[in-house]
Amino acid sequence: MMTYSNVTRMRSFSILGFPGLSPQYYGPASALLFFIYLVIALGNVFILAFVVYEKTLQKPIYLVFCHLALNDLTFGTVTLPKIISKYWFGDSIISFHGCFVQMFLVHYLGSVTSFILLVMALDRFVAICIPLRYPVLITNNIISVLCGFAWFIPVSLMVTIVYQALSLHYCKSNIIAQCFCDHISITSQACGDDVKIVAVTTLCMAMFCLLLPLAFILFSYVSIIVVIMKMSNVEGRKKTFSTCTPQIFITCVFYLPRCFVYVANTIGFIFSLDVRILLILFYSLLPPAVNPIIYCFKTQDIKQTLMKKLKTARIGVEIKRLMSR
Repeated sequence: MMTYSNVTRMRSFSILGFPGLSPQYYGPASALLFFIYLVIALGNVFILAFVVYEKTLQKPIYLVFCHLALNDLTFGTVTLPKIISKYWFGDSIISFHGCFVQMFLVHYLGSVTSFILLVMALDRFVAICIPLRYPVLITNNIISVLCGFAWFIPVSLMVTIVYQALSLHYCKSNIIAQCFCDHISITSQACGDDVKIVAVTTLCMAMFCLLLPLAFILFSYVSIIVVIMKMSNVEGRKKTFSTCTPQIFITCVFYLPRCFVYVANTIGFIFSLDVRILLILFYSLLPPAVNPIIYCFKTQDIKQTLMKKLKTARIGVEIKRLMSR
């Protein structure tokens, strides 16, 4: 460590992981986390490759799925390898600036997800509420531009958050009470009057990135449900609702666990450190892991195309087997 004006500056941080986990469970824990990473990586790479390969799926909503899959894949790659390394190889050390880079990516990718879900809700809103304008208002180019904004908007906000956190003096423990570096776990090791100011500023920016998209998402899906309920044809109502169920599932998986944790903290419900870390890990990694499953089983076009491919492959194998006899 280095000392500046009686303030200790960390050279590195140590990732704590689950403090109550006995060393005898380190192996199973690392294996489980590695399995989760494989699920995230294989599932999202599959979605990206499948949509790129299948020209019939290159429609606006599936381009949004691709952006979300790329985001989920990146998030898993940013967060999981270090905690896996801790439990697998006993390597819990991350450099001071490396921790801040991880913090930036964690919060940046979370914000991007929020804005991509906004784009997804906009697509369904136009498709169901003003369907005649859909071919004009929602095209592949327009969706690509909107998703580009979703990636671009949070950059300056997250750079500001990281810069403010870097300006603090760190004089407490270098232990990160989390499975990856995030803003709360890092700044809790800082000292000085500026810590509260940074915390409030960061909270405002986080609420902007989460609540602004959420407000539009709620408006969109409430409007969609109102339109669907006004339909006289029951079969048409079911069919229309089924076109937006994947997006509703994906949105709920992302927002509901976060809202639960925030509300619980607000009303004074205290979690133990292990439970808090587990909850944060759960709502951070659940969406990247289950989103590809939702795409495949809740999206008719992807499911039908996938089933056709599997049937074709099965028929091809049967023909080869018969010819080889």
